Amino acid sequence: VATCNKNGGPSGRANLLPFRVGDLVGGYIGRDFARKLEPFDDAFVVSATDVRVSSGLRTVGERTKAVGRALEQLRDRGEISGWRDELYPVKASFGEDPCLLIERAAAPYFGLKAYGVHICAYVREEGSGKEKMWVARRSRTKQTSPGKLDHLVAGGQPYDLTPFANVVKECQEEAGIPEELAARAKAVGAVSYEYLVEEGDAAWGGATGLKRDVLFCYDLELPADFTPVNNDGEVEEFMLWPVSRVAEAVLTTDEFKMNCNLVLIDFLVRHGHITPENCEGYLSLVAGLRAGECS
Repeated sequence: VATCNKNGGPSGRANLLPFRVGDLVGGYIGRDFARKLEPFDDAFVVSATDVRVSSGLRTVGERTKAVGRALEQLRDRGEISGWRDELYPVKASFGEDPCLLIERAAAPYFGLKAYGVHICAYVREEGSGKEKMWVARRSRTKQTSPGKLDHLVAGGQPYDLTPFANVVKECQEEAGIPEELAARAKAVGAVSYEYLVEEGDAAWGGATGLKRDVLFCYDLELPADFTPVNNDGEVEEFMLWPVSRVAEAVLTTDEFKMNCNLVLIDFLVRHGHITPENCEGYLSLVAGLRAGECS
């Protein structure tokens, strides 16, 4: 939990420039990256105190096109890695309309608030009722966290889908879960974190900047006879582990992709595996699951 919030909050933002779209502070940008935006004066106005989207761009479409052209050039120069061809919204909170759409790979460079869905998929043993959880190992060719353990299903939140629709889509793509099973997923809350990615940090695929993420959490109880099948080539293997083994991996190793640990700890708390009696610092742990701006 502490690692996911490394250098976050006001102290982490102290050396970053606010990224403004009109009156909205949509993110926070490192000074080195801000200098790379200076030549694109049709899209950005860069000063010593902030970076602004040009006021001459008056609509979401105009801003998106102008900023997109600039980012494509930075991509072609190798300044932005992990290009996805997915657009993320720039907005103050989840329920608001976006004022700009921006390439997903650029989100940490601009310190945008980004959203995702993470699904804890589990089964119950017949007779004992003990829980087992499906765990995925990420492909070793993934841009971020290659070879790390992951949830059965997780994904970034596109601007044009609801979280639940995204859950159904990701269930099919990542684990071959049919819609009628995916529809059983239950929204159980959210976790959030703020992490300042610095040079040489391999956890996020070479990107640097401020990650301000909110993850919508879902529980999905699957039939005991279900076997997942990956359809997008991003998973190396699936494993069905006792929850006790999942807990041990979370608490004593770094095997899981970093942000998955928060969602798994939340699951362990909600399902009574982590309690005030068996966890010293229980309240600090629970509070830390939503240390970022959860809005």
